[in-house]
Amino acid sequence: MNLEALKQTISDLKSLSKSQFGQSTLQSELDDLYRSFLGKKGEVNLLLKSLGSMEPETRKEAGKLLNILKSDIEADYLELTSSLTKAANQEKLAKEKIDISLPGLQSKKGSLHPVSRTIQDICSFFERMGFDIEAGPEAEIDYYNFEALNVPKDHPAKDMHDTFYLNNSGLLRTHTSPVQIRTMEKSEAPHRIICPGKVYRKDSDLTHTPMFHQIEGLVVEEDASFSQLKGLLNDFLEDFFGEEVELRFRPSYFPFTEPSAEADIRWNKNWLEVLGCGMVHPNVLEGVGVDTNKYTGFAFGLGVERMAMLKYDIPDLRAFFENDIRFLDQF
Repeated sequence: MNLEALKQTISDLKSLSKSQFGQSTLQSELDDLYRSFLGKKGEVNLLLKSLGSMEPETRKEAGKLLNILKSDIEADYLELTSSLTKAANQEKLAKEKIDISLPGLQSKKGSLHPVSRTIQDICSFFERMGFDIEAGPEAEIDYYNFEALNVPKDHPAKDMHDTFYLNNSGLLRTHTSPVQIRTMEKSEAPHRIICPGKVYRKDSDLTHTPMFHQIEGLVVEEDASFSQLKGLLNDFLEDFFGEEVELRFRPSYFPFTEPSAEADIRWNKNWLEVLGCGMVHPNVLEGVGVDTNKYTGFAFGLGVERMAMLKYDIPDLRAFFENDIRFLDQF
C-alpha cells in the first residue's frame, strides 16, 4: 500500500469510527467498537503491521499518521464513555430521587417507666428536705440484713420462706435498711438519707413480686422525734399525690424501731396502708457507734411499686414487668 492509499484508508476509518461511536447508546456497544478499531486484531493495528512492506522513506510519515488516528479514536472513545456514564448516573438519580419535602419516618420515643418516674418523684421531694441519696449492694450478708438491725436469730423473717439465700452463705437483701447501717458505719452523725433500690423476697401474686423496689429513709439528729416523723411523712404524701391526704398512724412492730407504726391514708373511703415507720431502736444506733445520749433517730420505708399503683391507678402489679408498649406509652 502506497502513502496516498494509506491516507485515504485513515480518513475512512476516522469517519467510520466517529459515525459508529456516535450511534452507540450502551457502554458495551462502545467497548466492542473500540476493540474493532484498536484491539490486537483491530483495523489500526493491522495497518501498523503493514508498515513493514512500505518504502523506508514513506514508513516514518505513515507511522505518524496512524498514531494520530489511534489518538483521535481513543479521545472519541473516552469522551463518549464519559457522556454515557454521566447519562447513566442522571438516570439512576432520577429513579432513586428522594423527595425531601416528605415527612420523615417517625420512630417511637421511649418514656420513663412508671417505677423510675415514681423513684425520681420521691427522691426529688426528700432531696429538697436536705436528704442525701445512698446506695449499697443487693447481695448482702446476714449481719447487715438482720443482726445489725436488731433482728433476733429466730425471727420469722430469716426463714427460707421469705429470704433468698446464696451458696456462699450470703443472701439477697430483703430491704434497703442495710444501706442505713453501712452509711452510719462510714460517717458520723447527724444523718439524713434515703436509700432507693431493689429488694428480694419469696412472694408472688397480684400485689407482690420476688423482686421489687423500696425506698427507706433515715434521720439521726439531736432531738429527732416522732412528731417530726409524722409531719415529714404528711408533707411527703401530700407532695406525692398532689393533694391533701387524710393520714393516720397505727401501732405496729419492727425489730429495728421502737416505737413503731404503720401509716395509712384514706383511699376510696377506706384506709390503706402505704408505709412503715418508727423511732430507730437504741440497739441499732449503739451498734454503729452513735451516742444515744446525744442523738435520736427515726426511719421509714415504702414500696415503690405500691405507690406507683396508687398514683397512676394501676390495678395489676405484673404490668410493671411485662414491657407492653401500650402500657408504657401512657407514661
